[in-house]
Amino acid sequence: MVHQRKDGFEGQKLISLPGSIYKNARQTNPLLSQLFITHIGYFPKAAYHYRERKKGCDDNILIYCLSGKGWYIIGNKKYTVGPNQFIHLPATSEYMLYGADEEDPWTIYWVHYSGKDMATFNKSLSIKEKNGPVNITFNEKAIGIWDNMYQSLEMGYSKDNLCNANLCLYHFLATFFYPEKHLKSADGSQPDVINSTIHYMRSNLQKRINIDEFAALNHLSASYFSSLFRKATGMPPGDYFIQLKMQKACQMLYDPGFKIKEVAYSIGYDDPHYFSRIFKKLMGISPEQYRYLRIKDSKPHS
Repeated sequence: MVHQRKDGFEGQKLISLPGSIYKNARQTNPLLSQLFITHIGYFPKAAYHYRERKKGCDDNILIYCLSGKGWYIIGNKKYTVGPNQFIHLPATSEYMLYGADEEDPWTIYWVHYSGKDMATFNKSLSIKEKNGPVNITFNEKAIGIWDNMYQSLEMGYSKDNLCNANLCLYHFLATFFYPEKHLKSADGSQPDVINSTIHYMRSNLQKRINIDEFAALNHLSASYFSSLFRKATGMPPGDYFIQLKMQKACQMLYDPGFKIKEVAYSIGYDDPHYFSRIFKKLMGISPEQYRYLRIKDSKPHS
């Protein structure tokens, strides 16, 4: 007879935080109500791992499969999970069941977490019950952050330990939401189209470059490149380039040694008045006002 179990695996790590911990901590630190770890664990070769949640789970659950295989059922659909895949389930009242493959049980890092408004959090990041497993390159950074979270909580539930662990949680999640910004290329290949374009933009802020030129740099059609860029960044390449220019302008305006026209010229604007109009449109105030307010704020107060 197979002995199914929810934990108790050789070499496992597991911490379940008492609910009263956060109830008390929130009174002195509201930060701890925004997003917080409720359970955290590591199950190596978790033979016969089996967990049934008839009423779902009040927390979000992220499970990262390092090796071996597993499966889960949510609602009435079954999914299989393999090495270097993760599942991210939102807090739900749906029936949920998951466990390890009988022949090749999974090794998993996992975190349960909750927060003040999980419905909005999950909607904004498209965390849905039926998303299915997600492929990911070996996530070395996530494992390092997980270790930091676990070690902090292992040392007890002081305010500092809780704050460190839960601030690390944001970073941990980001490595799964935006892996291309955190993971090293295993084959040493060149950066992807979007990142290489942004690096090129940052190195050429003094130039005027249009969409056709950006596309040509990547040997793509203008329409296809623009579609890729907009999908990755949420805005057209031209708008992104302008924002980077204004970011540089803001940095230069901190230095009173630069005249406004010099700032304009350095980011590709021959007409300082046109530069001022673009700056005000994006920043809400003129370059002169921005400089005045920043310098005023930087002065020591008596």
